[in-house]
Amino acid sequence: MSETPVKQHGTAAFYGQAVASFSVALAATALGIARLQADAWVRAFLAIAVLYLVTSCFTLAKVIRDRQEAGQIVSRIDQARLEKLLAEHDPFEKL
Repeated sequence: MSETPVKQHGTAAFYGQAVASFSVALAATALGIARLQADAWVRAFLAIAVLYLVTSCFTLAKVIRDRQEAGQIVSRIDQARLEKLLAEHDPFEKL
């Protein structure tokens, strides 16, 4: 039987960098929209568009992650079936 693959986790530094990067980008965009020389309805429209973009990105990331995890589960089940068949197979058995 094969060994169970080790699940890879990101480091705390990578997680912190991702959170910090997201926070800086969102804050910079919010500041840019707030200081924009335009009517309030234009700034409000841009703010709603940014919020929609952020939520869409989170949803897309979750869908991609879920699809990848489902593929890993299916491949592990197929691998277990193959290993069971190989363990039960006797090449010297008469047909």
